[in-house]
Formats: sequence, structure tokens, C-alpha cells
Amino acid sequence: MDLLFYGDVAPTPTNVPSLILSILLAFVCGHAMALCYIKTHSGMSYSRTFVSALLVLPVLTALVMCVLNNNLITAFGMMAVFAIVRFRNVLRDTLDTVYILCSLFIGMACGTQKFSTAVIGTMAAMGILIYIYITSFGSRNRYDLVLNLHWEKTGNDLSSLLQLINRYSSRTTVANQRTVDGVEGMDISYRLMLRDPNRTNELLSDLRGLEGVTWVSSVKVEDESEY
Repeated sequence: MDLLFYGDVAPTPTNVPSLILSILLAFVCGHAMALCYIKTHSGMSYSRTFVSALLVLPVLTALVMCVLNNNLITAFGMMAVFAIVRFRNVLRDTLDTVYILCSLFIGMACGTQKFSTAVIGTMAAMGILIYIYITSFGSRNRYDLVLNLHWEKTGNDLSSLLQLINRYSSRTTVANQRTVDGVEGMDISYRLMLRDPNRTNELLSDLRGLEGVTWVSSVKVEDESEY
């Protein structure tokens, strides 16, 4: 065990307890960030390997910072190594880059033995990311459902249709309205903020039974990707 713990021959001896604590804390904080990513991720670019990278990256960064140990020569040598091994993975989501930077911060803080900074920084970053997820911060047009239907009557006879839609929707926006040559009526798309999202099937059933509606379909907002 002495050969394992005291085998380094660098000018500055390795503080083994601090090294182990750095690795463990980097793993725990990285694990918390990975769980936060799993919970708050939205879109179609989810990758299990990316989540695994969020877990491993803080530990590797902590080890790098421990190896550097305020040694300028070692730092330049490490830069040369990373210049040879180049990473060309392109992140699809901008927020994924934020998680990568958070993981690097955790590893650097743990590797330089700034443990309180690592814990407080992890909690602050997770709090902000969860706040963005809960409040849908950054979304300009919030709605629950995209409703597509064909109205075989004229545009002046939409009162019954709108009356039915407004019973289920607190906000209704016309996304698209067009006529097709040779086809009676018009195709209409609505964006709806539903009063109760659980009553979507009831809304569709009532629309199919309404005189003037020949077909109807819907797309939930979570089925769409916003970039």
C-alpha cells in the first residue's frame, strides 16, 4: 500500500486523502448534474453516452487539475497531449454545452481542492437549470396543442367552431388558414392553450361531431422541438 500511496516521485508529494476526496466529490457532483440533465432535457437529441460523459468528465478534470498542481511545465505538457487527442464531437443542443462547462467547473474546483466552491457552484447551477425547466424560460409562444382541421363551410360561419374550441381553450391563435382549389371549405390550424390538457380527447371527439368539420388531427406541444 505504501508503494501505491507514496509512489509519486514528483517534487511536490501527492496528498492522497485530498486526492481521494477530490475524486469522490467530483463524482457525486457530476452525478447530480447528470440527474438534473436527465430530468430537465427536452428535444430529440438525448444521448445516453452524453449523460455518461457528464458523470465521468468532472472526475477526469479533477485528476487533471491534481496532476498540474500549479506546475507550469506540466501544464504545457498537458496542453500538448490534448492537442494530439482532439475531440470532434458536435453538440446538437446549446444547453448541452452548458452542462459540459458545468462538469468542467466541478472537476477544476475539486481538483484544486476548493470543495465548498464545488458544492455551492453545483447547487447554484442545478437551481438555475431546474428553474429554466419549470418556467419554460425563453419560450415566446406557449401553447399546449396544435389543432388541424378541415372546415367545409365559409369563413363567415366559424362562430360555432370557435365557440366549441373556446370551451376547452383559454387562448386560441390561428396558425394557418388556407383554401385548396377544387376543394370546398378551408384547412385551418389553431394553437391552443388548453384549460385542462387531460380533456384533449374530449375536444377532438366534440369537433368530429360538429357539423362542418370533415376531419381533425392534433399535435401536442411536447411532440415538437423548439430550436
